[in-house]
Amino acid sequence: MSGSSFGHLLRITTFGESHGAAVGVVIDGLPPGLEISEAEVQVQMDRRKPGQSDLTTPRKEADKVAFLSGVFEGRTTGTPMAMMLRNTNVRSVDYGDIVDKYRPGHADYTYEQKYGFRDWRGSGRASGRETSARVAAGAVARKWLARKGVDILAWVSAAAGIECRTFDADFIEKNPMRACDPAAAEKMAARITELKEIGDSAGGIIECRVTGLPPGLGSPVFDKLEADLGKAILSVGAVKGFEVGSGFAAAGMRGSEHNDEWDDQGWKSNHAGGVIGGISTGQPLVFRAAVKPTSSISLPQTTRNTKGDTVEIRTEGRHDPTICPRIVPVLEAMTALVLMDHWLLQRALRGEDPR
Repeated sequence: MSGSSFGHLLRITTFGESHGAAVGVVIDGLPPGLEISEAEVQVQMDRRKPGQSDLTTPRKEADKVAFLSGVFEGRTTGTPMAMMLRNTNVRSVDYGDIVDKYRPGHADYTYEQKYGFRDWRGSGRASGRETSARVAAGAVARKWLARKGVDILAWVSAAAGIECRTFDADFIEKNPMRACDPAAAEKMAARITELKEIGDSAGGIIECRVTGLPPGLGSPVFDKLEADLGKAILSVGAVKGFEVGSGFAAAGMRGSEHNDEWDDQGWKSNHAGGVIGGISTGQPLVFRAAVKPTSSISLPQTTRNTKGDTVEIRTEGRHDPTICPRIVPVLEAMTALVLMDHWLLQRALRGEDPR
């Protein structure tokens, strides 16, 4: 299947299906000597795995990661690193009613048009379960970047039409919404619970901030830092929008407002989001991603079947009423992979680490 690989010098390839035997990832281009353990990767897997709260799918997957290659005596060898996560709580019978029906909001129809048939068991490669492999790879890149002083933090800034008004970084991992505002988190959870009870779902906005980045990462023209980051984030199935810095708000600003002035005291603003000309400035990298409502809802909807008939459909199974909390570690992982890739590219260009 084409389109399952991503990256330049650091390149990942994911494999597996939602209801297959396993999902996994191969990372090529990892420098040798990085100390990494399954337990360290598992920390990030546990942040993404299902069944964390009433606001996520009740499917119970341990998401236990296993190293298959590329690590010896606790260090990367420089050869391809392979990791696998077995699927242990598959219930394909839930999808028996949609074998010949195209679910609204899902890739059922488009996959069948491309390949001539589709894996109807939990969406196959189109399932959000594929992102578990990305998180595993991202955990390795994240460990490498942390040694360079880079910190990646994402959070839910809006969900179900409710926006965060305050910011508390310490609160993000202490609430099931992974929101940054305690008052907003409570309202989000209440609203999403209401939607879950009637069989509906909600979307939201994820914001991410990266600190500790040196200037110089990224390339002009086609391989701009924000271009590769945009591709990485938009490649996550539920993401429908992406913006850096002031983003779409910049369209309504004047140049005198949007330009980031600086002097011997430092930068006075960061409307560019830490990237100018496709290259990092050394300021915090800031971006936002729009996440659509979960497509799998139990409310009756109208669709077509494989014969072209108009039919009613209800999507059964175990699904998240909102994807927002569990997508946070996925977007952090993709960010880590892009940044490590561009760090390696810059080191290859200049013969030394950027600083």
